[in-house]
Formats: sequence, C-alpha cells, structure tokens
Amino acid sequence: MFSNFFKGILIGAGAILPGISSGVLCVIFGLYENLLNSVLGFFKNIKKNFKFLFPICSGGLLGVLIFSKLLNYMLYAYPLQTKSTFVGLILSTVPSLIKDVNKKEKFRLHYLFYLIAALILGLLSVFLEKKVPVISGTSYNYFYLLFCGFMMSVGIIVPGVSSTIILMLLGVYSSYLTSVSSLYMPILIPIAIGLVLGSLVFMRVTKYCLDHFYAETFYTIIGFTLGSILVIWPDFTPDLSGVFSFLCMMIGPIFAIMKK
Repeated sequence: MFSNFFKGILIGAGAILPGISSGVLCVIFGLYENLLNSVLGFFKNIKKNFKFLFPICSGGLLGVLIFSKLLNYMLYAYPLQTKSTFVGLILSTVPSLIKDVNKKEKFRLHYLFYLIAALILGLLSVFLEKKVPVISGTSYNYFYLLFCGFMMSVGIIVPGVSSTIILMLLGVYSSYLTSVSSLYMPILIPIAIGLVLGSLVFMRVTKYCLDHFYAETFYTIIGFTLGSILVIWPDFTPDLSGVFSFLCMMIGPIFAIMKK
C-alpha cells in the first residue's frame, strides 16, 4: 500500500509538470491497466478496488499539492533549467514504452504510421501553442473551465498526452497552477467536474483501444510523447547557463540507464 501511495505522489506530479504525462507514469509503474479496470469495474468489487485505488488517489492529490508550489517557484526562478529537466524526463520514458509494447506484440512496419501521425499532431500542437492567445484569468467562465477540465482528462488518462500541454493550449495553465497552489475553488471546482466527466469517457475509449489495437495505440502514445517535447523545448544559450541546462536534460536518461 505504501508503494502505491508513493507512486501516486509521482503520478500526481505528472498531472501538473509540463510535458510529463500521468498516464505514462502509470504505464512505467505497471499500474495503468489495473487502474482502468478498477475504476471502470469499481462496483463489481468495491472493497478490493477501493483498497487498490485509495493509496494511489490520495498520493496523487498530495503530489499535486506539493509539486504545484515547487513548480511555480522553479519555473519562475530557473525556467531554462526546469524545462530542460522535463525534456530529459520525457525522453527517458520513450524506451520504456517501446519495451512494453514489444513484449506483447512483435513489431510490424505499419506501426510506424501511427507513430508518425501522432508525432505530426504533436508538432501541430507546438504551432497552435504559439498561435493561441493567452486568455486573461478574469475572462474565464464556468463552462469554459468545465471544458478545460474535460480536455485535461485526455492527458490524465491517455499515456503520452500531457494534460499540462492541453491546458497551455487552452490558455489556462498559469491560472490552474496558481489556483492549485492557493486552493482557489472558483477555478478548481469546474475544472475538477470536467476532469471527472472526461476521465470516465476517455477511460472507456482507451480501454477499448488497448483491448483491440494494443500495439497501434502504444505507438500512437510514443508519437504524442515525442511531439510534445517541442512544446517545452528550452532555448539554449551559448553560455554557462546553457551548458548547465543541457546537463539538467541528461538527468532523466541517466536515471533510466541506472535503472537498467
């Protein structure tokens, strides 16, 4: 139970860290399919599913509360180094995803089509992120925040799709992060309602895809993961700060190698 609680903290952090998908962390921790089955089949065995879900969900909530304050400070004080670390962490998840899918299904050439298509969509998100105007926090309305929460659930449920990037594209990420740090309910409540509704929808969609198109779904996930990197790609500078930022990017791959 304590192990799942700690994993939940990291999964919660993935819900707010730019470019990092909670779904990817669930896959890496070996929890993803069990989480889908426990939530969708919760009332089939309430005691068993509650025992499994409670430490993960409570840890996730704690992770959001802890890392929202820390991230707010890091992005303000050390934006280049923080983004570099995130990029390195994302890159380090890709080999794990490829390894997982190849365990279940032998590689076929047409799987690359799904990877490339998702990569193009990821690159398109970079373009949109730069073109979408930043919306003032005073202009949000309840239904727009509800929609943002609904779309945010894609990043929570679908591995490789970052919920923070979705919120960036919708122009609410900064307000969301500040609201989590200060527990500002007028923004958090409608986002939370949309998130719950969207999660139920996309859990069923994702489970169907995994049950019927496992390899295709995972290569699509990998493509989204690679494409999402450019949304937060740091602007390296040819000085000491740039060198240190590059070293920060190496943290994720180094940990991945050490884990092997």
